[in-house]
Amino acid sequence: MFIYSMRASTLKFFSVIAVSVAVLLALMFFIEPAGTVSASAESVETVNYSKIKTEEDRKNFLASFGWEVSGDAVEIGQFTIPSELDRVLLGYNEIQKSQGLDIGRYTKKKVTRYTYEVTNYQGYEGKVYANLIIYKNKVIAADICSADPFGFVHGLTK
Repeated sequence: MFIYSMRASTLKFFSVIAVSVAVLLALMFFIEPAGTVSASAESVETVNYSKIKTEEDRKNFLASFGWEVSGDAVEIGQFTIPSELDRVLLGYNEIQKSQGLDIGRYTKKKVTRYTYEVTNYQGYEGKVYANLIIYKNKVIAADICSADPFGFVHGLTK
């Protein structure tokens, strides 16, 4: 007669392995291969990210993605992108990479962030803002976010 006993730590180990395999399989089925271009990526490529010099240029840039903003920028601030991106900035950069942008190429550069209040965001009742991060008249990062600390942040594509 053969008896085998398992400790709780052994069960946890096999549970973690099983969940990891399930996540990897799910990712393989739901993520596009690197060589494919989605419809949203095609529409982003037609937008000109450079020559953004004036307030009107910034508003027109946001309008090219379908966003309407109320008035001028509600906040303008300058900062330097750190030489090493921390966990938060790496996550933010993933949003940027999905739009064809990459803030990692602008480390140690002084940039300007323009924040606008979005007036036509559907399906959300709170305040929504559009942020443009510009370096030398070129948009290097952009996002749409809610003012709620537990809200959302996503790229410019609706």
